[in-house]
Amino acid sequence: IVGRKTVELMTANHMPNNGDLASMGVPVFSETTYSGIGFGLGVSVMLNPAQAQILGSPGEYAWGGAASTAFWVDPVEEQIVIFLTQLMPSSTYPIRRELRVLTYGAIVD
Repeated sequence: IVGRKTVELMTANHMPNNGDLASMGVPVFSETTYSGIGFGLGVSVMLNPAQAQILGSPGEYAWGGAASTAFWVDPVEEQIVIFLTQLMPSSTYPIRRELRVLTYGAIVD
């Protein structure tokens, strides 16, 4: 069990000057750009979905694994996604990006 304040600390952007990953380097092995994505304590943090070029909300936190697994928590949309699969290598097919399109497209206001 993790307390609310601990989750808030973990999911805050800890990059220098509140910058994004692009300010620290270039994506070598990544499905997304580093623009608009910050980093917390063990999770990526969405800063700007338009810059990141993926669907999501500011404050969303996420992580992905080697075999295309992924999870994300979007507090704005009250959405939690846990996706477990075994697709190697992850760059074989853009399944995580398609999953985002499908899940966000299914939200009815």
